[in-house]
Amino acid sequence: MGDVENYMRRAMELALLGQGHVSPNPMVGCVIVKEDRIIGEGWHQKHGDAHAEVNAIHSVADKSQLQGADLYVNLEPCAHHGKTPPCADLIAQYPFSKVYFSNIDPNPLVAGKGAEKIFAAGIKVYQGILEKEGQKLNRRFFSRHEKKRPFIILKWAETADGFIAHSNYDSKWISGELSRKLVHQWRSQEDAVFVGTNTVLFDNPQLNVRDWSGRDPIRMFIDKQLQVPQGAHVFDKSQPTVCFNFIKQKVENQVEYVKLDPHDDLSEVILNNMQERGVMSVLVEGGTQLIQSLIEKGLWDEARVFKSPTAFGEGIRAPQLQHAVLQSQEMIEQDQLNIFTRNE
Repeated sequence: MGDVENYMRRAMELALLGQGHVSPNPMVGCVIVKEDRIIGEGWHQKHGDAHAEVNAIHSVADKSQLQGADLYVNLEPCAHHGKTPPCADLIAQYPFSKVYFSNIDPNPLVAGKGAEKIFAAGIKVYQGILEKEGQKLNRRFFSRHEKKRPFIILKWAETADGFIAHSNYDSKWISGELSRKLVHQWRSQEDAVFVGTNTVLFDNPQLNVRDWSGRDPIRMFIDKQLQVPQGAHVFDKSQPTVCFNFIKQKVENQVEYVKLDPHDDLSEVILNNMQERGVMSVLVEGGTQLIQSLIEKGLWDEARVFKSPTAFGEGIRAPQLQHAVLQSQEMIEQDQLNIFTRNE
């Protein structure tokens, strides 16, 4: 299995190149191997463009080389017409010997049908290669189809003594410059960034990727009574913006106001709204009240917490994680970055 797993790891490396560009599609990479040599590679580069398998097959100039070749792809080839034709049909047209993939596609339009089409064409099919790694790679996509909600990433910076802001809500700057740049990279990788009222009122964040190269996420924030002044950065018309509130439902100055019912479970309604928009992942950046409410409802998948050497002595306490498993720990200059996942 050594070579098989190595070729699959290469497919996953290629898949990652699509991060931040393919949502709401999954990240997919494909490798074509003939006589222990890679003869073709491809990945899904942009939503609406050709899929990984198509790009890999097209990368092989001499199609006679595909006779008896093996194809490796980290997700089951699609079996339905979306923005592009089914990849399973294309694969079945060529004389491949074997097709290996990591995960069955959770999309009910595929869910085993792709593998069936390929098998019916006389090609051997092997699934479950590096299955856990494949699940982690496309955890956002799996959350959308299995949990029926976006993949939720919580992020905050806290002081050495456990505060997220001063008593007057001022939080600049707990983490260092490199940590803040890393957050801009994270924003470019997720579909939306989501904050509460106090974060917008007191931090006046731009919630964009100005310190990184990439796509700006959809800005989403809660402002129940429409307290945020029109001069705030969130109203600068620079990127799609959604304001969840109790007062109006309309699009105004390129901001979409979504009216909520105060009697509803706001978290559930907001997450459903995100799901309907095709938001596959959301980075929740504050504040404590919003993050803590999501933690207590079990509505989170990953938490990225910067621990700064700075101490405040008093202020607003940082959120307290529940059912958390520490996955990694590293130093970003003077800040310690701890990444947790939720233990379900």
